[in-house]
Amino acid sequence: MAEVIIAGPEGRIEGRYHHVAEADAPLAIILHPHPQYGGNMNNRVVQGLAHLYARRGFSTLRFNFRGVGRSQGQYGRGEGELMDAAAALDWLQSIKPDAKTVWVAGFSFGAWIGMQLLMRRPEIGGFISVSPPANMYDFSFLAPCPSSGLIIHGDADEIVPQEAVLRLIDKLAMQKGITVDYENIEGAGHVFGPQLELMLSRCEVYLDRRMSEDAVFALPPPPDPELDEEIDAAE
Repeated sequence: MAEVIIAGPEGRIEGRYHHVAEADAPLAIILHPHPQYGGNMNNRVVQGLAHLYARRGFSTLRFNFRGVGRSQGQYGRGEGELMDAAAALDWLQSIKPDAKTVWVAGFSFGAWIGMQLLMRRPEIGGFISVSPPANMYDFSFLAPCPSSGLIIHGDADEIVPQEAVLRLIDKLAMQKGITVDYENIEGAGHVFGPQLELMLSRCEVYLDRRMSEDAVFALPPPPDPELDEEIDAAE
């Protein structure tokens, strides 16, 4: 993935970009864990998600929030990082203005930022949230959640209890018009460790299904024999 520098609200944003030549290729932006606890765009979960999307024909962008790596600025308590994510998505869409869809994925703190970005950008058509910190941050802004997506979590998470994530799932399940799938990775901790590949494989299955469904919905309707007969009769 090529190194890119993006103009952000606090100066330079350092990123890694995977380009797909097709003008209408879908886009994915991937957000990393908490900047003050070692989170960065080279996190194994973040890289795994970026490669997952790239293998499926997405142009992908992962980047460092302000104050991380070579990105300028200081930790912004979530508000600043959301501004960084919006600027990164603006840049990605300026490179690929004809993209047919946009997805956002985030891990831990990045999942919280990603869901906020989802609420502010109607062009985002899907999401993957890995280990969303539902016990630490307020997710009540998802009222209603505007797009269907996947929440995936380990039931041995030592930072985010499963009960907190299940409460979030229950809340989202009551909303009409969207479907939020939930995947539990049995025995997995917050960073997944030896279960990382299993977690990513579950994300792959979900993304492949959604892409298949979207392709079907994008096809023209099948011919209607009865309508053809009516047209022939009229002629």
